[in-house]
Amino acid sequence: MNSTGLRQVTAEPDGRSRRWRAHRTARRVELVRLARRAVHRLGPDASMDDIAAAAGTSKSVFYRYFGDKAGLQQAVAERVLGRLEQELHEAAASARSPLDGVHGMVHAYLQLAAASPHVYAFVTAGPTAGAHIHHFFSAVSTLMSEPMRRYLEGRRTAPDASPVLAYWPTAAIGLVRNAGEQWLATAEGPDKPDLDDFADLLTGWLLDGVMTHPGTRSFPTAPRPAPDSPTTKEHR
Repeated sequence: MNSTGLRQVTAEPDGRSRRWRAHRTARRVELVRLARRAVHRLGPDASMDDIAAAAGTSKSVFYRYFGDKAGLQQAVAERVLGRLEQELHEAAASARSPLDGVHGMVHAYLQLAAASPHVYAFVTAGPTAGAHIHHFFSAVSTLMSEPMRRYLEGRRTAPDASPVLAYWPTAAIGLVRNAGEQWLATAEGPDKPDLDDFADLLTGWLLDGVMTHPGTRSFPTAPRPAPDSPTTKEHR
């Protein structure tokens, strides 16, 4: 057999392999989409049987592609959080000012969570959510640092406060996430702000609160007892 014939023999299995991988990738993407739709309708505690039935396929198909429910949850999380991270980048990049950048990221986060609270809970809650959520919020922490740095530079903040500002992105994420989840769980009513107002509120808390620096508290505090006062002696 000549060299041309040899290439024809070896190329065909490679071609089939590539087509099979492409098919599996496309099928996996479709199953993730169907699972998201099912969770949106059924809730974050939907079983694999329920998800498969809503998707119009069998549970064994989901197990074949994702291993178990934890694997499916991770695949959905990668898709949802990847989309959200992209939107946060776009909000930061298109912002006219650092303040607009922070506000845009807060708004994008709340908007995606509010679009489907069930899907949000599916990808952020439970024992299997830790790794991908940690990775996502680490990326967001880095993303939020830059507009805050520019915001503070624009206000000519005291430079000796800059080292402690490394804590700000983590604190900001904790505030937005926890307040946002409480907001999602709150029943609709006159006391619940809408999405735009709530994003404004959280942004105000983030940007006004960070202007308080060590040694310049803007809130009253009780005087600290002297080293040899009765109060301190009680705890020795």
